[in-house]
Amino acid sequence: MSEPTDSNSQHPRYHLLKSLDYSQKEAVASSAMTSACDNFMNAFALHLGATSIQMGFLTAFPQLLGSLMQLVSVWLGTFFTRRMLVLCTALLQTLLMSGFAVLAVKHRDDLAGDLIMLVIAYQCSSNLIQPQWRAWLGAMARQNQRGVFFAARTRLTMATSLAVFVIGGVVLTMGDIIGLAWIGFFLMFLAATVGRAFSCFYLFNMNDPVPQTVVPVSTQFYETFGIVREAFKDPVFRNYSYFVAGMQGAAAISAPFFAVYMLKVLNFSYFQYSMNLAAAIAAQFLMLRYWGRLSDKHGNRYIMLVCSAVLPALPVLWLFSANFYYLLVVQLLSGLAWSGFNLTTANYLYDIRPHHSNFATYASLQAIVTAAMVFAGGLAGGYLAALSGLLVKLTPFSLGAGLFIVFLASGIVRAVMLFWFIPRAEEPRIRTHPQLFKLLYRIARYNSNGVVLDWLTVTEKDED
Repeated sequence: MSEPTDSNSQHPRYHLLKSLDYSQKEAVASSAMTSACDNFMNAFALHLGATSIQMGFLTAFPQLLGSLMQLVSVWLGTFFTRRMLVLCTALLQTLLMSGFAVLAVKHRDDLAGDLIMLVIAYQCSSNLIQPQWRAWLGAMARQNQRGVFFAARTRLTMATSLAVFVIGGVVLTMGDIIGLAWIGFFLMFLAATVGRAFSCFYLFNMNDPVPQTVVPVSTQFYETFGIVREAFKDPVFRNYSYFVAGMQGAAAISAPFFAVYMLKVLNFSYFQYSMNLAAAIAAQFLMLRYWGRLSDKHGNRYIMLVCSAVLPALPVLWLFSANFYYLLVVQLLSGLAWSGFNLTTANYLYDIRPHHSNFATYASLQAIVTAAMVFAGGLAGGYLAALSGLLVKLTPFSLGAGLFIVFLASGIVRAVMLFWFIPRAEEPRIRTHPQLFKLLYRIARYNSNGVVLDWLTVTEKDED
């Protein structure tokens, strides 16, 4: 193919196509960062000697403070262009990745507190960038091509992330075998730094086809609080928000301690640990389209409740066997259930929000409520794990590992939330949904529950 002429290179369509191409490359580069940070951070905290309470803090504080940054992002968007905000935040994250690499080199047992502060900064920057990046991507992808574009982007993200899982597990295991696990973590965060640096390069070369007008006197930030008051007057939205937040908060009770159990109690290698996480994430990704078809056929409420019924059993299943392959099967079941839960709760929110209202605003509100519950669950789990040795002695039956108290508590709270919500789960009026991946789904990040979906916008208007 011949090189574009100078006149073509000045054409807006040429810049748009180049930006879309750069955005796909950016997906690969940034995935190297997110997959390293979001999945190996608990293992890194244990390597730095984090206590049970600190492991709880690592789940609690970053999620809460990070979610609030989405509102700050809306406010900053009235002073700066989204392209500038995205670029500056991406550069900040490059520095943060190098900070994690420095901690790996130091590898002292008193650095867990420093790690928590860096993770808070990382989560805040990730949430600060999300609203602006969503809007930027949505403006670049044409409506009739968004499905293909985001499906391809998601495949690239998943392929890169799974590669990081495997390579990271191998490198960490080899370093641990020779007694130099810190080298494995250093190489991982060095790769994350390089990945984010390349991401910044691609972002810098991308154009915003519809740059928004900066209006410092905008009232958008204050109007958001008015929407908050109105949203929580609606009992359907309120009950839904409490249910989703409660489930995620219950999951946060046990979330950081699966890593503790695998690496410290079962003495899994880092490779076995990474394969355990990868099983849940791969299962989620593969099941998304299947759950989408089922929810279209049977309704989101029905599928949401069926998947929710499985969630309380998941942490309890860890009590029955320490076999590596058994736990892989448990993680596959976890991926199956969480993928259905995440997809249908997102669709359910789309159905229950007021007609013609801003979906992104309601999604952000629900995310903030969820972060508050994750904060509470993370703290509760940390203190419960710290007392687990004593609590196990007080139980009339043998539980085995002390952390099983934490797993049981998580399962019980999940069951309580499920039984509370069942009589309050109304069947909403079904709206016309775009097909899966014509909704601007993207894999935003990963956590202990696997894939976290990020909604960008919808490609069709609501129909009466």
